[in-house]
Amino acid sequence: MTAPITYGLSTEARNLHWLLTNLVEEVPGLVSVAVVSSDGLLLLSSDPDHMLPGTAPVLAGPKGSAADLATIVSGLGSLTIGAAQLMDGGGVKQTMVAMEHGSLFVMSISDGSLLGVHAAPDCDMSVVAYHMALFVGRAGHVLTPELRSELRTSLESAR
Repeated sequence: MTAPITYGLSTEARNLHWLLTNLVEEVPGLVSVAVVSSDGLLLLSSDPDHMLPGTAPVLAGPKGSAADLATIVSGLGSLTIGAAQLMDGGGVKQTMVAMEHGSLFVMSISDGSLLGVHAAPDCDMSVVAYHMALFVGRAGHVLTPELRSELRTSLESAR
């Protein structure tokens, strides 16, 4: 895999790109990965249409997979947060949807952003969840409003 071209990005932005690349490379069966801001905007993605130039894609996902995944992750995150509030369940840490032809994982990041993963049906769910937790633990403290803005701008300019 070729390292993403991160010229001009802050150290924190380059580190998040590296963490996403690591997640994709280390976990077999990932179809698409997206980091979504608390307001539903795609910040970082493994989808070739939404990656920085020079970043290798993962398995082919459904058409528009990064945009679709970002929308689904945002909606599911909002739904589960609302459900947790109605049930006095506290904060939502992780949501998992097992489907006949794959799985969807959504994990909260400390600032209200979400990490979403669409995985193949034969993935090891515990491995996916473990690596997502590592990503969230490493990324959560650096995902500031300034960094979210920088990631959004770099994503738009890469199109």
